[in-house]
Amino acid sequence: MGEVSVEALRGVSFELMEGELLVVLGPSGSGKSTLLNIIGGMDRPSGGELFFLGTPMHDADTRQLTFYRRNDVGFVFQFYNLMPNLTALENVLLSVQIARNPLSAEELLEKVGLSDRKDHFPSQLSGGEQQRVAIARAMAKNPRMLLCDEPTGALDYKTSIQVLKLLKDFCDIYSKTVVIITHNTAIARIAQRVFHLKDGRLDRIEVNENPLPPEKVTW
Repeated sequence: MGEVSVEALRGVSFELMEGELLVVLGPSGSGKSTLLNIIGGMDRPSGGELFFLGTPMHDADTRQLTFYRRNDVGFVFQFYNLMPNLTALENVLLSVQIARNPLSAEELLEKVGLSDRKDHFPSQLSGGEQQRVAIARAMAKNPRMLLCDEPTGALDYKTSIQVLKLLKDFCDIYSKTVVIITHNTAIARIAQRVFHLKDGRLDRIEVNENPLPPEKVTW
């Protein structure tokens, strides 16, 4: 920003494991979203290296990053980002249409408990229902990784638990990597590993030997 340089991340080094559920924990401004955007190929790092299955992504061109986001990464955002003029089913089908090996949109909506709401538009759905549609849309691509930016941040407790259970089931049933960033320390208890970010640095990595099922988590 002009003459001011802000280092959002510094000296952050780690590996993500296939099929693990990971929580990135830290206060606002700690670099969580920047880290997620770099992993997901939405932002380019100004330094350092990023590899996906041995392929260097830090110097990938725009076309390579587009295919990476399309085929290997699913995104879940805090405020859903659904297309307002499309029904729940049509929103999920958007992902299906661009994926190489998609999952069934109808089956996913059934799995998230919204079969009877598939023809409703986002404005006709509650916040929790919209987030479940967004999760189904992200899953529909059948990505290797699901990256979730504060997925429960705009939801009440009961709905948050439902969303966390969906994410954990996707990790367990399909053996996918799920990364959740949050400032809610209670959510970290469902993860196999927890990355603690502080002032743009990876402060420590916590290994959780006995993760809790989402329905056992309270806050």
